[in-house]
Amino acid sequence: MAARIRRLSKTVLTFSRYSVVHLCSRNERGVSNLANLSETHEMLRKTCRDFADNELAPIASQLDKEHKYPKKQIKQMGDLGLMCVDIAESDGGTGLDYFAYALAMDEISRGCASTGCIMSVNNSLYLGPIKNFGNSKQKEQFLKPFLHGDRVGCFALSEPGNGSDAGAASTVAKSDGDYWILNGSKAWITNSAQAEAVVVFATTDKSKKHKGISAFLVPMPIEGLTVGKLEDKLGIRATSTATLTFEDCRIPKQNLLGQEGQGFKIAMVWSCYVFILSTTFAHCVLVLFKTLSKHWMLDV
Repeated sequence: MAARIRRLSKTVLTFSRYSVVHLCSRNERGVSNLANLSETHEMLRKTCRDFADNELAPIASQLDKEHKYPKKQIKQMGDLGLMCVDIAESDGGTGLDYFAYALAMDEISRGCASTGCIMSVNNSLYLGPIKNFGNSKQKEQFLKPFLHGDRVGCFALSEPGNGSDAGAASTVAKSDGDYWILNGSKAWITNSAQAEAVVVFATTDKSKKHKGISAFLVPMPIEGLTVGKLEDKLGIRATSTATLTFEDCRIPKQNLLGQEGQGFKIAMVWSCYVFILSTTFAHCVLVLFKTLSKHWMLDV
């Protein structure tokens, strides 16, 4: 058992370092420079580490046991600019790079994995698609109010029968005059109980297969959208995870994100982006596990 854990540890660490290399490459920064951070990155890391040590680590266990959403801490993180790390300053965000985001995720998740997950979903899966594909009106309504921890969003791709297959959306969106009507279910949606908006993927033209999937911005709560029972998970329990059910949910035509049929592209881009950043999250959980293992006297 211990040998298997050691092999897993090496795999996760190797992949995490690989991901950080590519995140760094956006700014021509190499692994050799990780020990010599810029003043901005070092200040960010120290701020996040202090916050994690003082505000998150002492309550992380309680949050997890009680399934308690860290509302106060999320607002504090919003005030620090951590809920919109790579959103441009012109849009009201912090305006830092992906490397800064990875550093922040690493430190916050080290203090509380659940809080890091909430931060990641809002930054990457919710704000990311709107930042890159939203128009000015959509950014005013669905991006700017979600930058500072007062509100969080979520991302609805996975389905009960299709998992996270971005090209197999059973949820459908039908055009009806000035509205889209959504019907279907999305499963395992993180932040669903607290979210005040969601990026939803639905099929608009079955004949085009994956090219007939589109993305939509749906405010929450809204008539025709039901949040199901919260999942009783094994870990990261301070995050809410539930099914979203759409039953003749009507949204304005202008809530289409990007172009009709562009949903598969949006889903793939941001799912891959989050997968890379999730290795940073996995690395910090591994560090936590190795720390705890010393107390459990495990050979890792």
